[in-house]
Amino acid sequence: MSGIVPTRYETGVVAVLACLFTVGVAMPTVSAAQSRELVTTNRLILGAPDDLTASVVFVDIDGDRDLDAIYANGRHWAQLNEVYLNNGAGQFTVGYALGPEKATSYGVPAGDLDGDGDVDIVVGNDRAENWVYLNDGRGQFSLAWSVGPEVEPTRSVQLHDLDGDGALDVLVTNRGTANGFYLNDGTGHFGVKRAFGDPDGSTIAVAMGDLDGDGSTDLVLANRDGQANQILLNDGALGFEDVRTFGTGHDETRAVALADMNGDGTPDIVAVNIGEPNAVYMGHGDGTFDGGIPFGEAEESYAVVTVDIDRDGDQDIVVANVGGPNALYLNDGSGAGWPVLWLGDGDESTYGLAVGDLDGDGFPEVGFANSGAVNRLFRNVPSRGNDSDAPGLHPGG
Repeated sequence: MSGIVPTRYETGVVAVLACLFTVGVAMPTVSAAQSRELVTTNRLILGAPDDLTASVVFVDIDGDRDLDAIYANGRHWAQLNEVYLNNGAGQFTVGYALGPEKATSYGVPAGDLDGDGDVDIVVGNDRAENWVYLNDGRGQFSLAWSVGPEVEPTRSVQLHDLDGDGALDVLVTNRGTANGFYLNDGTGHFGVKRAFGDPDGSTIAVAMGDLDGDGSTDLVLANRDGQANQILLNDGALGFEDVRTFGTGHDETRAVALADMNGDGTPDIVAVNIGEPNAVYMGHGDGTFDGGIPFGEAEESYAVVTVDIDRDGDQDIVVANVGGPNALYLNDGSGAGWPVLWLGDGDESTYGLAVGDLDGDGFPEVGFANSGAVNRLFRNVPSRGNDSDAPGLHPGG
């Protein structure tokens, strides 16, 4: 997953969602306790049209118990990364640069790196050192040090406690050079790079989870440039020599996520691809997976997050696309049926996304990170019903 780990909401409430713009396929008939729709307006935009935004994270940076937004800007061309503060109602009326440094940034994962109780940030940069920014407790950040000395073509950065010591470690994926993880000593300083995956692989993203039920964190790699996607099983001592593949063997995969998509209690893989259908791979809980269940057509998909967006008890899929509208795929409960709702008009190049409850009503919003366009938020709101003058799907429509 790109952005925060989504919350799984309680079951028992069914909601049908409609998007504000392009109409998707007709939804199956359901009995809706509360109909919902995803809407955006020109007030729900952040950043500037010339921002080359690669990813977004929703996280509480100032301790006021609402989710703020952090944007990674620049990609291959150095720009300022940005922070926007939530006023508690899902409105972002104050923003500022993460720091004075411009960077070629792809990722800004956030978490408490130094154990002081506030949220710090790692910035993953293309062909520049990856940086650690420490929080003063009030949402103001300062560049502290680099994760390591490496200067690499970094495409994603994730935070995860790999060794179970309670401190967040850093995982970096690189396109064309070895990926690596760095263990945190508990103070936000990191040890030497320990490589994973192929030394010359083209890894764009990584997802983490226990795939074989042994209590250790395994890795799923999204690879491009004709290379097979990989599953790396952890031997319990952070060795990842047990390597398996999934997909066709030559997918152009841009992002992966792990979630239980069919409700059997085991993690499944969601992989999104460039120029070919995306797919869900059902896991057996022993590190093996079924063949892919396709969804979508041949979109240029660049990011994916799973979330129970309609609060019906199963995980849905949000996909960021380039050269076409973004998409919400609603789970039919089996993990095999995916009716789609289109989000946006397709004029933007969306590289990243995040989900989270921005206005405190219990329903998650969606934020998209656009390269060469403003970044857009979609509010998850009660439907105005069939009398609404907004185009889109509505229950019974």
